[in-house]
Amino acid sequence: MSTASPRLGHYALGGIVACILLNLPVRTLLRVGGSFATLLVAGLVALGLALVFRWRCGRRPYPVERRILVGWYALGLGLLYLGLLVLIELQDAHGPAALLLFAAHYLAYPLLAWFALAPERDGE
Repeated sequence: MSTASPRLGHYALGGIVACILLNLPVRTLLRVGGSFATLLVAGLVALGLALVFRWRCGRRPYPVERRILVGWYALGLGLLYLGLLVLIELQDAHGPAALLLFAAHYLAYPLLAWFALAPERDGE
């Protein structure tokens, strides 16, 4: 167990890399697609973030650490998704429904990480 402050940026970067590396085999080798693939990968990465943090630090993240970690994670993935959106829009313009679906796929990652990194409830 470490008493030093965890490097939250490293955890966020690890989560982003895990998203990329897990999406490739899930979507190509396993041929899982759509919302199910997004929720599967986002859930696995969120669970992995929570487990690695607890394993390395010996505790769950404090609320401020949770906000910072999920914020960095969301920002990094947001930049990647923004680049992907630019590439998609350069090919062909899409309507509001497609953009809403795109945003929902992105939001699954930070939301599931937020829930996975939640502090323990008192009394449980």
